[in-house]
Amino acid sequence: MMCLVSRSGRELQRYDMGRRLVVGCIPYRYKIETGELEVLVISSQKGHAMMFPKGGWELDESVEEAASRESFEEAGVVGIVECVLGKWMFKSKSQAIYHEGYMFPMLVAEQLELWPEKNLRQRVWMKVEEAREVCQSWWMKEALDVFVERINPPNFTEKDLLNSCLDNN
Repeated sequence: MMCLVSRSGRELQRYDMGRRLVVGCIPYRYKIETGELEVLVISSQKGHAMMFPKGGWELDESVEEAASRESFEEAGVVGIVECVLGKWMFKSKSQAIYHEGYMFPMLVAEQLELWPEKNLRQRVWMKVEEAREVCQSWWMKEALDVFVERINPPNFTEKDLLNSCLDNN
């Protein structure tokens, strides 16, 4: 049984040197009909911006668990959280503080009909190029670029992928 309530509040949030630690995912899938790569973007809670699922990394979870939880709560998807894409420093839009953001790709295994923030957000599958255009966060666009480079590298071997994952941990 799954809980359909999002975590809220800042009591369990992780901070490092005054920066709130934020974790997100780029949910992706390959269309069965064409094999084309699609990514899932969601609306902000106020509906004015499109982005990837992200939120605070809490004290009682690993970074991968936080990424998975945010994707479930905000986008209603579950799947395999893969190797970290990187770490970005960005300024909060609502406060004059900096956040440290980690992004992961997530191969989506299931898209749920009910999820905690279903009534707060829209979700849309789209091509990578479209997602890059609509996403309003520069650091998420950079994470998307890293993701695309990782899955479409010239002459990239499985050994290179393994080394890339080990280098980022």
